[in-house]
Amino acid sequence: MINIENVNFSYAGENKALSNINLNIKKGECIILCGKSGCGKTTVTKLINGLIPHFYEECSLTGNVTIDGKKVIDTKMYELAKTVGSVFQNPKSQFFHLNSDAELAFGLENCGIPQEEMIKRISYTITELNIKKLTNRSIFDMSGGEKQNLAFACVYAMNPDIYVLDEPTANLDEATIEILKEQIKHVKAQGKTVIIAEHRLWFLADVVDRAVYMENGNIVHIYNRDEFLSLTDEQRIKMGLRRLIQKKQQFTSIDNNGCFTINNLCCEMKNKTIFENINFGVSNGEILGITGSNGAGKSMLLKCIAGLKEPTSGSISLDNKKLKKKTRNKLCYMIMQDVNHQLFSDSVFGECEISNDDVDHELIHNTLGEFDLTEFEENHPMALSGGQKQRLAIATGVLCSKKVILFDEPTSGLDLEHMNSVGDMLQKLAQKGHIIIVVTHDNELLECCADKIIRM
Repeated sequence: MINIENVNFSYAGENKALSNINLNIKKGECIILCGKSGCGKTTVTKLINGLIPHFYEECSLTGNVTIDGKKVIDTKMYELAKTVGSVFQNPKSQFFHLNSDAELAFGLENCGIPQEEMIKRISYTITELNIKKLTNRSIFDMSGGEKQNLAFACVYAMNPDIYVLDEPTANLDEATIEILKEQIKHVKAQGKTVIIAEHRLWFLADVVDRAVYMENGNIVHIYNRDEFLSLTDEQRIKMGLRRLIQKKQQFTSIDNNGCFTINNLCCEMKNKTIFENINFGVSNGEILGITGSNGAGKSMLLKCIAGLKEPTSGSISLDNKKLKKKTRNKLCYMIMQDVNHQLFSDSVFGECEISNDDVDHELIHNTLGEFDLTEFEENHPMALSGGQKQRLAIATGVLCSKKVILFDEPTSGLDLEHMNSVGDMLQKLAQKGHIIIVVTHDNELLECCADKIIRM
């Protein structure tokens, strides 16, 4: 079905991204591409869906990639799109409409599907994937997980033979991951081929046929399912892989103990209740983890705390003194779920400089080093990978020196090593007396650093 033969690839002006890649994927297989960040997983997915070489100018590519006997380099993208459907790590990058129903129809319209058939396919997709709650919605009103579900549904409606998913669980809660897992099992049962580049591996344990482990642009080993699941924790950690079995999350009883308190907080938008009666307290030097289902209002809660949004009722206090919106804005720094919204400079180093007027250059160098970003100091932030942007945004939060630091999904798309680095950095900030509030679906992160965990 898919044959990658002796492929070497370099992006324009960069070192080799892939070296001597050979991989044959049979029809109906589910393949995981795994390894540390930057190992080449996403680049392999781009070989399969045709983004390489069709959308990369001045790149260097040798070897052959064939899909169902057709060379990718000689096949037009619109022809490839009929066979290969892609779900990207950031689903917003593949949306073209403001309304979810229009988005579901977009791919079918581009293929010239007759209207009657189009309506049937969309209706079938909604029923099969159980996404009625996503219909006739503004995409801007959707949570990150809901957008990811919609992106998968848009591909499903196209009925491709091959599904390529890049970090599909980066912003999903456990319940939604289970839905994605069932969707993958569903298309696999239909004989579809599924290729997944992913750091979170536990949900694929009973779906995967083979795991392709990569390092520095090379395929180091290909495991069958039994071999992969038999890896010891010591082997897995040495390889830089997340856990293969999910542990049950333990939650903390909710109380208002702490100098920073949230009291009966409620928020409404467009006459819709986003959350209500939220109560908790956080102390100096404490890390509070907040988890919950996609769309529960976690990100909006952080915006209210940070003074980016005014709650409908309730109060936010520090040392028993109620804080107005402007005061909260000065007190808090928030690293957003979509960090593209808060990167403004034309260089990585410059981004750190504008986070704090008084920051020392040596401290910037040291902080970037802790997040493996030293070699990118002069690069434009928007030229970084998703995981690198995430780490840069966290670095700016570290440098801002504000009392309360809020993190919204800080480890989405990060491998084990960088997740641990984020956890270590959160603990260092807490030790300096900062109040840390982390919204996340990443149980591994919470397990390694959170003092208290509550669920919305």
